[in-house]
Amino acid sequence: MGKIKVGLVGAGNIAQSAHLPAYRALSEQAEVVAIADLNLQRAKDAAEKFNIPAAYASAEELLAGSQVDMVDVCVWNGSHAPVVMAAAAAGKPILCEKPMSDNLAHARNMQEAVLKANVPFMMAMVSRFSNEPLLLNEMVQAGELGDIYYAKTAYVRRRGTPLGWFTDRSKSGGGPVIDIGVHCIDRTWFLMGRPKPVRVSAAISRRIGNYQTKGVVRWVALDHETNVFDTEDSAAAIIHFANGASMLGETSWAINAKSDAYTQICGTKGGATLEPLTIYTENAQGYLTDNRPTVTQVNGFEAEISHFIDCLRTGKKPLAPLEDGIAIQKILQGIYDSAEQGREVAID
Repeated sequence: MGKIKVGLVGAGNIAQSAHLPAYRALSEQAEVVAIADLNLQRAKDAAEKFNIPAAYASAEELLAGSQVDMVDVCVWNGSHAPVVMAAAAAGKPILCEKPMSDNLAHARNMQEAVLKANVPFMMAMVSRFSNEPLLLNEMVQAGELGDIYYAKTAYVRRRGTPLGWFTDRSKSGGGPVIDIGVHCIDRTWFLMGRPKPVRVSAAISRRIGNYQTKGVVRWVALDHETNVFDTEDSAAAIIHFANGASMLGETSWAINAKSDAYTQICGTKGGATLEPLTIYTENAQGYLTDNRPTVTQVNGFEAEISHFIDCLRTGKKPLAPLEDGIAIQKILQGIYDSAEQGREVAID
């Protein structure tokens, strides 16, 4: 197999700020040969900027008009399902931005289409692909921390409500839970050994997210003029797993507290935190120790794309496979269902 020909669907911010620069850096492995966006002019502008031969107004037009070896899905959450289903029907391997979809029902439709077509699929869970979580995962899998029974994680912005479709639930599926909470929940669950989620209890709020605070940096969708704000602005949850482990998580776009982002896992032999990776255990003499392994930093987007390309070449299973996307979507759905019902809910 030669250089992988990529069709990228969605020419918005995540495509132009992350995926397309990553493909440029990986030019010996892959080439984006076509790009599509509902805004055709935006697709054409991105094609000119990144030297992409063809631009289209839809995934269907791209699949019909260009020969591609894989499809990279960078549209808003609510459009993941139709794009993935079209790519699967065309027999194309798929890399899909997080989360899998805007809700569990749509994610299951995607799963059915991918399994029916028997095409490679990977979730673009970029937070898994830096060297710190990869090294820590190796340690967990080797049993160095014992049985992981508790974890806590957060992705909290004091002020950081994005502009555009993110706050429109009909397009996003939700607020910070599904936007940034998915990162910390997924990475922590991955490091816990991917246990089966069985129950969740959660609370969400929408109080100060539509703020007028000045001097703050926001993530901006390229179509950012919107008056719709019908998502949560903060949330907290405790997730229980079939092996008896639990995870405590919180996330926010806007809260009157310090911004924070962390992952902590606790096992029977030791524990760990990330950024920087620190291992909490005991030495041979029985004294408590805090160890910081030396870890080389990498670009997570380049790492995840390179990994998926390697999977296509070798046939090995991706690090963030289809079933992981479904499992995380179940947790996200459970958080929203629990908050709406005001009680703990079961996760099927």
